[in-house]
Amino acid sequence: MKILDWYILKKFLVTFLFTLLILIPIAVAIDIAEKIDKFLHSDDLTFFQIVDEYYKNFIIYYANTFMPLALFISVIVFTSKLANNTEIVAMTSAKISFTRFLYPYFIGASIVTLLALTMNHYVVPNSSVVRKKFERTYFKKQKYADHVVLDFSLQLNDSTYIYIQNYDLRRNTGYNFSTETYQGLKLKRRLTANNINWIKKDSVFRLSNWKERIIFNKRDSIFFGNKLDTAFAFTPKDLMYKSAMAQEMTSDKLSNFIKLSKKRGVKNLNAYLVELYKRTSLPIASYFLTLIAVALAYKKRRGGTGVNIAIGITGMFIYVFFLKVSEVLGAVAGANSLLNIWMPNIIFGAVALFLYQNARK
Repeated sequence: MKILDWYILKKFLVTFLFTLLILIPIAVAIDIAEKIDKFLHSDDLTFFQIVDEYYKNFIIYYANTFMPLALFISVIVFTSKLANNTEIVAMTSAKISFTRFLYPYFIGASIVTLLALTMNHYVVPNSSVVRKKFERTYFKKQKYADHVVLDFSLQLNDSTYIYIQNYDLRRNTGYNFSTETYQGLKLKRRLTANNINWIKKDSVFRLSNWKERIIFNKRDSIFFGNKLDTAFAFTPKDLMYKSAMAQEMTSDKLSNFIKLSKKRGVKNLNAYLVELYKRTSLPIASYFLTLIAVALAYKKRRGGTGVNIAIGITGMFIYVFFLKVSEVLGAVAGANSLLNIWMPNIIFGAVALFLYQNARK
C-alpha cells in the first residue's frame, strides 16, 4: 500500500470509530431516560449490576446495530472533506482513477465487515442472553401467553409424533398429552396421559393417569396406570418456538436448531431463517454503502458537506426501511426468507453500480 492509501484508510477508520462513539452515548442516554424509574423501583438492583449485566451488553448490541449507519456517515463526511479541500482534485490530476481511489475504502469496508460478521454470528447472541434475562427480570411482567404453550405438536423422528394441548413452562406441567408411533402409514402404538410433568433432576417426564395401546396384526394390548416415568427425545426447551430465542443463539446453534426443527416437522421457521440470514446480509451491505457514499461525496457540491450528509442519512433511512420490510415479509409462512433478506442489498447494490459507473465518467 502507498502513503495515500494509508492516509485514506486511517481517515476511514478514525472517522468510523468517532461516529460510532457519538451514536452509542446518545442511545445510552435515551435508554436511561426511559428506564430510570424501573431502575429506582427495583430495590435489589445495584449500580454495578445495571452496568455489568445490562448496559455493557446494551452497548455491544447497539454498536453492532449502528455499524452500517456509522460507516455510511463517516465515509460521506471525510470524503466530502477531501473534496472540499481539493485533495481529490490533486489525486485526479495525478491520474488516479476512481476505481483505484476506492482501493483503501474497500480495505476499510472489509475490516468493518469482518468485525460485524464476528459480532453478528457469535458476540451479540452471547451478549443478548444476559441482556434479555435482565430485561425479563426487571423490565417485563411475564404474560400468560409468554410461558404457556397451546396445541403443540412435534415430530421426534421419522415415525414418532407428540401432541400437548397445554404446557406451562414455568411449572413444567402439561395437560392432555399423547404420543403416536407409526410404521409407514399404520399406527403401531399410542400413549396418552392426562398430565405430563418434567422431572429436571432425573431428566424424565412423569405421566399421570396414563394409557398405552399397542396395536398388533390381530389384536391390541392396552396398559394403564396412575404414574409412569419415561424419557422422550425432547425437553421443555423444545416447546419454546419463539423468534426472540433466535437472537440468543450463536449461528452454529441456530443452524442446528433449524435443522432439528425441520426434521421434527415444525412448519414455519422463517422467523429463525430471517435472523440467520440477516447476520450475514447486513455486514455485506458495508461494501454497497461504502461505494454509494464515496460516489455521492467524490465531487465537490454547492452547499458543502451538509448536503452530502443530508443525502446520505436519507439514503440510510431508506435502506433501514427496506430492511425492516424485508424482515417482516421474510418471516411470513411460505415466503422465501433468503430472497427477502437479501433484497435490500440487491436494490442498493444496483444503485451502487449505477453511481459507480457515473462517478467513473
